[in-house]
Amino acid sequence: MLESISGALLILVMRIGDVSIGTMRTILVVQGRKYLAGIAGMVEVLIWVFAIRYIFQNLDEVLNLFGYAIGFGLGNIIGITLEQKIGLGFAQINVISRFASDKIAETLRNQKYGVTVLPAQGVSGELSLLMLIVPRKHQKKIIASIELIDKTAFITVQHSLPYRGFIHGARK
Repeated sequence: MLESISGALLILVMRIGDVSIGTMRTILVVQGRKYLAGIAGMVEVLIWVFAIRYIFQNLDEVLNLFGYAIGFGLGNIIGITLEQKIGLGFAQINVISRFASDKIAETLRNQKYGVTVLPAQGVSGELSLLMLIVPRKHQKKIIASIELIDKTAFITVQHSLPYRGFIHGARK
């Protein structure tokens, strides 16, 4: 019984590893980091092959299948959590504030972030759209700064893949 449990735990750990790496690899592919994605893919598949080999050598152990499935689920959770902590790449943050656009822009510029202010027209009249391209690892801090000034600001965040030019604050 102890051998069955240890085998299932081994598979679980291998699946957590390969799925976590796979999550990171997918993000690296989206960001065009082909060499890092290639290395991550190689490690991911190698771990997976060892896990599946162990399962096939012990097909009569049902616990191994549960280890495989649970490891897959946990690997997704851990991979996403790790990526969010690392914050690879850039994000575009768009902000619409009815009354505090100037104060938000000034605060973020004082924090060394580049803010582009665009005139916009909403249903209630003229307003400003603030746009920032920032390292993703700074995203939470920036949103917290905005919310300190205007809790009702409309904020959107999307992945950004800068093509050319200078991104203010990217060298902090």
